Amino acid sequence: MALSTASNFAKPDDAFRAVVEAHRGLSEKDSADLDAALVLILANHIGDITVLREAITLAKGRMIDSVQQQQQQQQ
Repeated sequence: MALSTASNFAKPDDAFRAVVEAHRGLSEKDSADLDAALVLILANHIGDITVLREAITLAKGRMIDSVQQQQQQQQ
C-alpha cells in the first residue's frame, strides 16, 4: 500500500473542523496527548509499517520546511 497524500474526504473541511473541535478547551498537554492517541489509533488502522514510516518522513520534512520558512521571514 502506498501513502496517499491526496484528500480522501468528500468534505475535507469537515474533517479539519472535527480535529480542531476535538482540541477545543484542552490544555496544551491534553491536546498533545490527544494528538498522540489519535496518531497511534490511525497508525494501527493503517497497519502498514512502510506507509507509517513514509508518513513520518513526510511529516518531519514538512516541519523542517516550516521552520526554515519562519527563519527566512524573520531575516
